[in-house]
Amino acid sequence: MLRFVMMTDVELARAAALAGGAVVRDMFGGPGERLEKGGGDFATAADVAAERAVTDVIRAARPDDAVTGEEGGRSGPSGAERMWLVDPLCGTLNYAVRSPLVSVNVALRAGRDVTAAAAADPFAGEVFWTDGVRACLRRDGVDEPLRPSPDSNLVEVNLDPPFPNAPGFRAAALLADPGFGARFRPRVLSTTLAVAWVAAGRRAAYVTDGRMHDNVHFAAGIAVCRAAGCVVTGLDGRPSLTGSGGLVVASDDETHAALLELVGSLR
Repeated sequence: MLRFVMMTDVELARAAALAGGAVVRDMFGGPGERLEKGGGDFATAADVAAERAVTDVIRAARPDDAVTGEEGGRSGPSGAERMWLVDPLCGTLNYAVRSPLVSVNVALRAGRDVTAAAAADPFAGEVFWTDGVRACLRRDGVDEPLRPSPDSNLVEVNLDPPFPNAPGFRAAALLADPGFGARFRPRVLSTTLAVAWVAAGRRAAYVTDGRMHDNVHFAAGIAVCRAAGCVVTGLDGRPSLTGSGGLVVASDDETHAALLELVGSLR
């Protein structure tokens, strides 16, 4: 326990994400028990076990912090200023059908700001992380700065619900827009691992609907992208935690402006 207590927040975020990632990797290809949540959504036993592993690491080091997990909800002191946001397995459907495209997301919100975050890819052995200033990719114990790039022209579009801005904005309509096809090439990874890929230059941008406040799916990726210098707003171009919601993460201003124009044309 002492080893965890002495960690900085970003070291703890990485350690927690890796602990969850080890569970996800070890349970991959197992019986695939589904725990129904309703509305077509479900978790697997790996989601639950990975969240427990992440939470155990955080609790050992920061017992006075609160934690909000996708599966377990909120726990810890009710008035805590520090909140850990945990998505233990983003890409559950991918995982359930044995497609190894998932992410373990851990982010610390201290007050209003996310000050440390890590998004781990359990199968590639990569961790995208930020301490609120730097944004790096750790692979084989080596850190390298993340560098966004629009060169791929690949734009990730999330097609999973909820869609709070429908019918004014529908992700499927964006994909069908001739202007989108003329400028970009779509991708649908179905995990927020792709948000971190924008920071790494593997995607030019990422677009989704949804509410972003304390969103366990997106908090880590948003923090990594901001620290890497990406342009991050809501669908209306306002800061991502205000306005109509949704998320546009772009590698540069030109890509961001082009996507906002396309999104605006659908309204």
